[in-house]
Amino acid sequence: MTDLSDQAVHFGPYRIHPRQRLVLEAGRPLRLGRRAVDILLVLLEHAGNVVSKQELIARVWPKTVVEDGNLRVHMAALRKALGDGQAGQRYIVTVAQRGYSFVAPLSIEPMTLPTGGMPQRPSHNLPLRRTRMIGRQALIDTLVQQLPQQRFITLTGAGGIGKTTVALRVAELLIGHYRDGIHLLDLAPLSTASMILPNLAALLDLTLGENAPLANFARSLQARQMLLVIDNCEHLLDDIALISETLLRHAPHLHILTTSREALRAEGEYVQRLEPLACPPATGNRAQALGYPAMQLLIERAMSHQDNFALSEAELPLAIDICQRLDGIPLAIELVAAQIERFGLQALLVQMEDNFRLLARGRRSALPRQQTLRATLDWSFDLLTECEKTCLRRLAVFRAGFSLVSAAAVITGETIAPAEVLGSITQLVAKSLLNVEAGDDEMVYRLLDITRTYALEKLSLAAELAATRERHAARCLALMEQAQADWELLATQPWIDRYAPLREDVRAALDWGFAEDRGHLLAIRLTVSAMPLWQELSLLREHGGYVDTALALIGQVNTPCTQLTLQLQLALGSLSYHAMGAAPQTIAAFVSAERLAEARQDLAGQLRAVSGHMAVNLCAGRYAQALQQSLQFARLDPRTEPLLDLSAQRLRALAQHYTGNQALARHNAEQVLQRMSHSGHVNRFAHGVGVQYDQSVASLTLLARILWLQGLPDRAWRTASQALELALQINHGTSICYTLALAGVVIARYNGAEHEAQTLQRRLLEESHKHSAQLFQTWAGHYAGILGNQHLQGLGLIEDTLITLGADEVDDAAFERARNGSAGWCAPEILRVRAEQWVHQGDRLAAEPLLLEALGVAHQQGALAWELRCATSLARLWCQQGRLQAARDLLGSVYGRFTEGFATQDLIRARRLLDQLQDKRPA
Repeated sequence: MTDLSDQAVHFGPYRIHPRQRLVLEAGRPLRLGRRAVDILLVLLEHAGNVVSKQELIARVWPKTVVEDGNLRVHMAALRKALGDGQAGQRYIVTVAQRGYSFVAPLSIEPMTLPTGGMPQRPSHNLPLRRTRMIGRQALIDTLVQQLPQQRFITLTGAGGIGKTTVALRVAELLIGHYRDGIHLLDLAPLSTASMILPNLAALLDLTLGENAPLANFARSLQARQMLLVIDNCEHLLDDIALISETLLRHAPHLHILTTSREALRAEGEYVQRLEPLACPPATGNRAQALGYPAMQLLIERAMSHQDNFALSEAELPLAIDICQRLDGIPLAIELVAAQIERFGLQALLVQMEDNFRLLARGRRSALPRQQTLRATLDWSFDLLTECEKTCLRRLAVFRAGFSLVSAAAVITGETIAPAEVLGSITQLVAKSLLNVEAGDDEMVYRLLDITRTYALEKLSLAAELAATRERHAARCLALMEQAQADWELLATQPWIDRYAPLREDVRAALDWGFAEDRGHLLAIRLTVSAMPLWQELSLLREHGGYVDTALALIGQVNTPCTQLTLQLQLALGSLSYHAMGAAPQTIAAFVSAERLAEARQDLAGQLRAVSGHMAVNLCAGRYAQALQQSLQFARLDPRTEPLLDLSAQRLRALAQHYTGNQALARHNAEQVLQRMSHSGHVNRFAHGVGVQYDQSVASLTLLARILWLQGLPDRAWRTASQALELALQINHGTSICYTLALAGVVIARYNGAEHEAQTLQRRLLEESHKHSAQLFQTWAGHYAGILGNQHLQGLGLIEDTLITLGADEVDDAAFERARNGSAGWCAPEILRVRAEQWVHQGDRLAAEPLLLEALGVAHQQGALAWELRCATSLARLWCQQGRLQAARDLLGSVYGRFTEGFATQDLIRARRLLDQLQDKRPA
């Protein structure tokens, strides 16, 4: 059987569609990893024959060098997912010294996809199922039926009883039943209640306002129809109870499934206690015993560790006794099953009897069920070598998954050499004390929460906690330094996929490093190196907290830290800019950074400091100063670095636009975009600048503004839409806010597209709240008219923009800025609006020269849009004075220079006025 591409393969409860790489179990998609599917397809292609390890590796990893161990892990994961070994059913067997063979009976059928064709990509974040469910099917079926009616179910039970496994299986069976998806929040990595809502908000892509009440957050879920699975609640019971009650009260279509060792005791909670797996009685025949789930689990897990394991009649009573002694607790059974190959059932039972007798002090009845798992963990731990014990203890500091290299970095130290780590890790996996997940190209190891808690206790008792945490922080630093280097080389999504999962470990390392009586230097370095992580995830508030702490403590470090201080000041400047705009704190941070960079002769640092200060001046409406800084940026000669030179050119275009040179600004903006397209957009962020947004988004935003001013409103709107689409595609929060505030909302309002403007305004408000970008919250508030004239100190660009939108009057200070050339891009519009104010006050004599001045400035700037507004106002004034021909000639000549945008509000007004002037023409 060599070509299965146009056929479907059926075996057991499974149906495989090779061309679509689709595996169905009883008609439902079985979610397998990509490599597991590859292995299965190769084995099916050669069903009945042996496929060597070398051939499997060559087919599954054709361009990657991998070890045999990698294949073994993937094979074990595939077997577990298929339930290989349950009820004696074998699908894949190991042929000693040769390879693997698919041995189950199978049939080839015509290829027919399920109704509706290929399944749609599910809206959930559930992990792939690693093992088959044993002995819980009736309960799962009941829960699947109950959850829609009960709305709030908590699964309780002792540690290791299988609460998480059941919850995930229930959620998996409900995929597709919730319009807004299924979302899993694991509380195990969270140490404090204050971290729950921020993590939940990020999970649900929701806004979490600073100090906003929980009810406000809950109301944002009102329209969502979804399932929220909250795992491992036991250490945060009261907080989760309150959050769950509030969410359910305000979100009528929300369902919640939680797991905890005890009930939350919350309003509306339905508690379902998980009992241990049923164990066979001492009496009874073999067939009856094999029907009990505890026995099934013991045999399947034994077979996963020992391919040729078979339970003999003589060993049946021993296996029954083991299941009973372990009280049917799944994790305890897994731990014991991992030792069957080493000891055999008879010796294993003797070991357990001795261990349990010690714990119970000779009285079996004195061993409560909740202590069974602890006794099993103690027994499993005692069977480890000293090296394996040390490895398990030290791995407990990881909060999430980790690689073999990371494990070695944290384990290696006193008493353990690097060469010993691999063997010990392999043994911990074999003994079910460490889980391994087969990623596509790398093994990801993970401790179960209960095992991690146990190992952490052992680590503390061994007086190794502080040294291990320090090595863990050092490893996080190495990973974040690599992330910094990769940030300029990798595309966005692969970078996020690789490094975002590390954030819990980075947080843990920073929290440890900044705690009392710690050496702060490591944490300060980690704060600096982790900056790309917080920026990519737009976690400005969290980033700001670590930066403030690092700056407060850096003076206590004995060694000179000028470079670290420089980086922290630059970060503080950017964070302060997004929080407060052109506030004194923002300016001080960039000025301090520039001084430090000059002292170190650090060109890149100077460029970032100067450009950051330039952004502050633009925000404050100090456009001439910004232009001077863009020239200073160029004088620092970034041409030696192509990426720095690209950023320098964009900054020149930005300054030219705001100072009023639209033709030159457009030339440079278009060149930047062209250069970026030729380079393949490798570097997303504005390299080497103080306030960083996505380079393409920022350039398109600038070009959209220029195009509108040049009298191309349709092209401007398309370009602004393109910028927003790109920002949303890369999902970078502050870049989304930037383009909405500077282009999207503004151009929609300029064009008279009020519905679009309102929609974009709301989006700006949501995104700015979500990412704690107070500056953009201020923009959104002024656009919505809810802030009036408040909070405009140091925010001259907002004030200028509001005048051009007709939302603000021109005061004397703004008028003076326009007359002396300080208002730059909007000077013609400020002059025009002031002239209109004079007309309304009856001072038409003074208004006319001011309008003529505004018209001249607009023409000089190449701002056809402002010329049209000035010509319309002047034509209206001349019409009132009876100078109809002059009005027609002026407005007609400006209107005639437009080639598009005739459905936008300014051109419609001009056309109406021209028509009125035409009607008044003498016969």
